[in-house]
Amino acid sequence: VNALLGHAGEELEGIGGEKRPGIVHRLDKDTSGVMVVAKSERAHRALSEAFAARDLDREYLALVWGVPSPAAGEVEAAIGRHQLDRKRMAVVGRGGAKSGKAALTRYRTERVFHGGVSLLRCKLATGRTHQIRVHLAHIGHPLVGDPVYLRRIPAASRALPEAARQALLAFPRQALHAASLEFHHPVTKDVLTFRSDPPKDLQALLAALSA
Repeated sequence: VNALLGHAGEELEGIGGEKRPGIVHRLDKDTSGVMVVAKSERAHRALSEAFAARDLDREYLALVWGVPSPAAGEVEAAIGRHQLDRKRMAVVGRGGAKSGKAALTRYRTERVFHGGVSLLRCKLATGRTHQIRVHLAHIGHPLVGDPVYLRRIPAASRALPEAARQALLAFPRQALHAASLEFHHPVTKDVLTFRSDPPKDLQALLAALSA
């Protein structure tokens, strides 16, 4: 918020509320990538409605432990608060007092490294908190570096060369990057697509795996 106000000055003040000026969606802490910020109340309202209705397209890059099978598919599982750790989300049942919200993640394997780690492209059909992280951990392929959902050193790490294994285990954040965002312009209704290359830390990790 401070960076946005510093960049835009008074232009964003008050749009969508004083505490979150112009912000219509969010990324998890330490997830890199593209975001959109509204510069008018009209844009803020239209973009907020688009996110609420899932009338947009978001694609993420995720580096995960193991090799998903099938190579492309979807994870449909409701997500809610973890019963024992309120800072975590978890796959939970639908219905009842502790029911979760419907969530659907589609994934496609882009590349497999050394038979032990995979780069996926993920698309969200819903937008639950920590959705990709929870869903991929649920199917046995947690994100590299995830401080919340990676609970132990994965068995898949044993298949990797030692240098690659150490680089993966030392990665300091979840290896998740919001690669693209596509939506209709709130005024003209033109389709707008924005892309963001992976940051240097993730690029360096992928280069180390490719060596």
